[in-house]
Amino acid sequence: MEQQDQSMKEEGRLTLVLALATLIAAFGSSFQYGYNVAAVNSPALLMQQFYNETYYSRTGEFIEDFPLTLLWSVTVSMFPFGGFIGSLLVGPLVNKFGRKGALLFNNIFSIVPAILMGCSKVAKSFELIIISRLLVGICAGLSSNVVPMYLGELAPKNLRGALGVVPQLFITVGILVAQIFGLRNLLANVDGWPILLGLTGVPAALQLLLLPFFPESPRYLLIQKKDEEAAKKALQRLRGWDSVDREVAEIRQEDEAEKAAGFISVLKLFRMRSLRWQLLSVIVLMAGQQLSGVNAIYYYADQIYLSAGVQEEHVQYVTAGTGAVNVVMTICAVFVVELLGRRLLLLLGFSICLTACCVLTAALALQDTVSWMPYVSIVCVIAYVIGHALGPSPIPALLITEIFLQSSRPSAFMVGGSVHWLSNFAVGLIFPFIQEGLGPYSFIVFAVICLLTTVYIFLIVPETKAKTFIEINQIFTKMNKVSEVHPEKEELKELPPVTSEQ
Repeated sequence: MEQQDQSMKEEGRLTLVLALATLIAAFGSSFQYGYNVAAVNSPALLMQQFYNETYYSRTGEFIEDFPLTLLWSVTVSMFPFGGFIGSLLVGPLVNKFGRKGALLFNNIFSIVPAILMGCSKVAKSFELIIISRLLVGICAGLSSNVVPMYLGELAPKNLRGALGVVPQLFITVGILVAQIFGLRNLLANVDGWPILLGLTGVPAALQLLLLPFFPESPRYLLIQKKDEEAAKKALQRLRGWDSVDREVAEIRQEDEAEKAAGFISVLKLFRMRSLRWQLLSVIVLMAGQQLSGVNAIYYYADQIYLSAGVQEEHVQYVTAGTGAVNVVMTICAVFVVELLGRRLLLLLGFSICLTACCVLTAALALQDTVSWMPYVSIVCVIAYVIGHALGPSPIPALLITEIFLQSSRPSAFMVGGSVHWLSNFAVGLIFPFIQEGLGPYSFIVFAVICLLTTVYIFLIVPETKAKTFIEINQIFTKMNKVSEVHPEKEELKELPPVTSEQ
């Protein structure tokens, strides 16, 4: 019986405190990211009409087509631009306020714009919407990096993968909820669209009320705050038992290993040979995640559904159905990530996306000549969504938490987040021109990116399932060949693995 109890402590379990902390962090932050991605899609024409009417009430003239399109483009692109700014704030905020503190502070960038967007129609100001999109973008940029970091540091190693996928699950739930609320007979109408935009503040308010009752990251408390007693108490609450000495010893060992390195800034991160393959892997995975065409697929989906014979008034329901598939497959990823591992899910996901892009290209090219090809296009869209939800969407942020140690993790998230949001911004900006120039062959570009990313993962990215942060770092130490190179400057020297308590 004692051995079984010890085995449970070795593995860790999902306690009520850990589960609630995960749900509140993900719902209050990640959900908003997904919600704001999709919230402006359904009421786009109504909002452009509001822009025009507001301008007319001020000047007596309507906005011409090109300036209106440009104004709307700016409104949409403010979100990923804000995400980029938010990514740059990750390091300073998590080091100053902690992981939980940064999430609480981040709610400012949700509640304030929610109020502004909700009041924009009454105030007759489209400028409030543009400013608010920038602010909710900053919120999303911070949350997309801080939530995986926070949950990765709370979780025991055997649950780190499953909990690390939860933020992506809530992003997909946020997208689906926005698609449902964005149905024309709900909130995507003349009176309802300000409410649709303003609802983003509700999860933030709930997080602001509830998250203070949950523990801060034990790693942050011990390594950065040097408060071992607080770290022990946090671990005891999270694990549900008093004997946490083994885990404290592992964190202390990580702390000792990193003392020589000190805090690692973004510039130092790029200069350190001991972090070369970790950093390159983050850049490739984050760029591959966004440049593989996930946003373009959603952008193109309505057109594919229309060409397949779906009536225009029904497209919104089919799009919501695609969002539901995304949620279901991300739930599957939560349950299989610890069973199949990160590496296999990434390889499987990118391979499915690669195949879907190739077949979709052929289907779009033959759409007008073969009667049943539009239905193949629909299958390709759904297959792509399934593939991306299994690996490329949830795993990269989880891997940043796992392959970097405490001193370099915030800067790594800054780099990964910046690549993520700049790639997102680039696809949104460039894809319409690619589509115009290449037509049905647009997805060949994304197929090539999926192929290159798959090859990189197969050759370079190791499996991190069920390993401690130190064990993972030792894998990369060998890859980087740094054991003999300026050891005093390396983030982690070769250490024996942490031994279990007898």
